[in-house]
Formats: sequence, structure tokens, C-alpha cells
Amino acid sequence: MGGSIPDKDNALKGKGLQVPIRSFLNYIQVEKGLAENTRLAYGRDLGKFSAFAAERGKTISQIDRTDIIDFLASLYRGRLDSRSVARYLVTLRNFFKFAQREGLISEDPTVHLESPRVRMRLPTYFSVDDVKKLLAQPDTNTAGGLRDKAMLELLYGAGLRVSEMLDLKLDDVRFEMGYLRTIGKGSKERLVPVGRQALSAVELYLKHGRAKLLKKKTSPYLFVNQRGARLGRVGMWKILAAYGRKAGLRGKLSPHKLRHSFATHLLEGGADLRSVQMMLGHADIATTQIYTHVVQDRLKQVYKAHHPRA
Repeated sequence: MGGSIPDKDNALKGKGLQVPIRSFLNYIQVEKGLAENTRLAYGRDLGKFSAFAAERGKTISQIDRTDIIDFLASLYRGRLDSRSVARYLVTLRNFFKFAQREGLISEDPTVHLESPRVRMRLPTYFSVDDVKKLLAQPDTNTAGGLRDKAMLELLYGAGLRVSEMLDLKLDDVRFEMGYLRTIGKGSKERLVPVGRQALSAVELYLKHGRAKLLKKKTSPYLFVNQRGARLGRVGMWKILAAYGRKAGLRGKLSPHKLRHSFATHLLEGGADLRSVQMMLGHADIATTQIYTHVVQDRLKQVYKAHHPRA
């Protein structure tokens, strides 16, 4: 049970959750060094919980285990899947652990709560033919098309997260060495090998497209928009969706689907799991192992389709 602490009359304890949440978000960004996207995700989760607590008239020192359970139940009623609910619980655990350490609560109400059982969701990916169709869509006679071709080739050829690609600087791509440097989750730097076709596409963009997009402006970022500024996440999603429709590809299209395709095609081609883990920048190999399920599922389909005794 959460409880007040009589010997510490901190103003944070008597108010809503907004101030403690701001303190927590500042802590994870400044002291823990977590990425901005992570901070924003925590902020969204805690904002929803703050509204829930406000409806009950609860301050941070009054929130107990039952409130946490009721909040998670409300998420299920809102048709969130177990994976999303589990993420909310992780956020709340980190927040209340911080609050207890800061002396805002005497007991952590999330202790001993079991995480929802997360059903493994296999990543979706493109076939090699579908990737070829997608990569053939940009019109390389235009500056925008040269940029888009280079972006798509890097997403698939290096397995980058979209944030990693958009944050690339000019000197991050080492053409002579055949690799690029990127900063992934947790501000961890890694070197990723890049194929000839992707490097060639980037070279053509730098020679014939980027300066036209910049219009005499300067930018440290590799990929820029029509205004000469760093290309944003929303802009990238719109570009990819448009090329997907043009290529006649079905299903939900996202930059991450190209990353899934990169990993799956590597494993299908005989790459070992540890190498794929390093290229993807996964801290835990268990995260990479999900792709082995994809490959195994594919092998089962091939067996059933072609073996006479299947």
C-alpha cells in the first residue's frame, strides 16, 4: 500500500501527479541519459495514468495497489493488447521506484504485481521480390527521388531504425570502409556494414540531389526535406507509404518492416544470430531470436508445400 510520510512535508506529495511526473521525466533524460523518444513514450503513459488518478482524486502518496490494478483493467477494457498493457506497467514500476527513492511514497504500489502474459507477435516482413519492387519506385531523375532511393536502400541494406537513419550525419557514412556509424537505443554507438548498392545510392544523392534540396542552406544531417531541414519521422512515413501504394504492396507499411525484412533475409541466407543481433543493435539476443521463429515458420510452409509426405 502507498502511504504518506509524516516527517517529510514535501509539496509534491499533496498535489496531483503532474509535478512528480515532470521530475521523473527530467531524471530519466538528464541522469539516465535515455533517448528523447523513450522520454516521450514514458510521458504519454504517465499522462494517461495521471488522468486516471485525478478522476479518483488521488495524490501520489494515496495511490495503492488496487488503483494500479484498476488502471490496467481499464486499459484492457479500452481494447489494448497485453503487450501494450505490459509496457504501461513497466512505466509505472519505473515511476514509482523513482518516487519511493525520492521519498514521495513510503511503499511502491507496483511491487508484486505480475506482468501480463505477452503473446509473442511474429514480425511481418517483405519478400525479396517485394523489396525489389519497393526500391525501384523512387524517380532518380529528381532530387527527392535520389534522396528517397538512398533512404530506402539504407533502411533495408543496413537494418536501421527510422530514428537512427534520420539522425545520420554526413560523416557517419564511411564509404571507403563500407560501413556507417549510428547511435541506437540507450545512446549506444554501433558500426553497421552497408552493401554496395546502398552506398552507391547515397553517393548519387550526395552528388546530385542533396544540394538541390538544401537550396544553399547548410545542415549536418544526411537526409533533408524540401525546405533544407532535417527530414522528420512523419515525412518519412508518408514517403514510404506512397511508394508502397505505387509498388502495389499489401498490408500495413512501415520503416520497421524493412528492418524486419533485413534481419529475416539475413537469417534465411545463413547468417548467424549473434551477427544479426550486433547489426540490429539489440542489447539482448532474446530480442533477435524472434526472427528464428519467422524462419522456422517459413521452412514449415516450404516443407508442407513441396514434400510428398507432408
